[in-house]
Amino acid sequence: MKIDGKKIADAILQELKKDTDDLINNKDIIPNLVIILIGNDPASVSYVKAKKTKGEKLGCLVKIETLPNSITQKELFSVIARYNNDNSVHGIIVQRPVPTQINKEELDRAIIPEKDIDGFNPQSPFEFPIAIAVLEILHFLRNQSYNVDFNSWLNSKKITVIGKGETGGGPVIKLLKKLNVNPTVIDSKTQDPEAVVGDSDIIISAVGKPNIFNASAIKEGSIVINLGMHKENGKFYGDFNEKEVEQKASFYTPTPGGVGPITVACLLKNLISGVKNNLIYS
Repeated sequence: MKIDGKKIADAILQELKKDTDDLINNKDIIPNLVIILIGNDPASVSYVKAKKTKGEKLGCLVKIETLPNSITQKELFSVIARYNNDNSVHGIIVQRPVPTQINKEELDRAIIPEKDIDGFNPQSPFEFPIAIAVLEILHFLRNQSYNVDFNSWLNSKKITVIGKGETGGGPVIKLLKKLNVNPTVIDSKTQDPEAVVGDSDIIISAVGKPNIFNASAIKEGSIVINLGMHKENGKFYGDFNEKEVEQKASFYTPTPGGVGPITVACLLKNLISGVKNNLIYS
């Protein structure tokens, strides 16, 4: 069965609208997000547009600062510092991936923790939105089909994450481990990855390339969640053939319309919770 990511996201956004209205009407605070976009990567541009659209529907201010691919690290960090020091700005994100001249570890620490709603700063109080989105999906599925404690249910499943990149698999792996769930991780060094996939109850794919695994290899009734995305002939696709996967999986996420909308909602949830819990920016 196809998982309707928009439906899950809309439920989150409905609750956030109440919080945003309260901040605006009762505390005279408009949540303010700045998105820094470097270059014009198609997937990044798509995500940034979605974040702006959904944020503005909540009543937030959302500014997109577009910078050239040739920008130096010093120039980028100067832009970030300006927004770090602007008390009217509540959240800052730098849309990943970034050009190779930018040191990722230094970038992770460039945004001050209380404004790092993407969760990259080691001191950030926020979890990665994409990882929260995966948990939202799993909570939804548990509530739909299983009457057991969430953590017990997760620990009863063999979970495999394909890919461990900084914007996909890596954050999911970290959050699962915080919940004392240790997933199997498939990367380029994994021996016989299809055998690992075939033994998995929950498969989370985060590569961003076509046909990462053969749908015939998955276990009957498994759950398949796609985080990866690539563009072909003007359309976005996930890591697997959806028509083939739906024949064997009990649930799967489509691309687009799966994890993406939920990730955007979870990012905005971080923004609103940051404003609610830290009103020094009023």
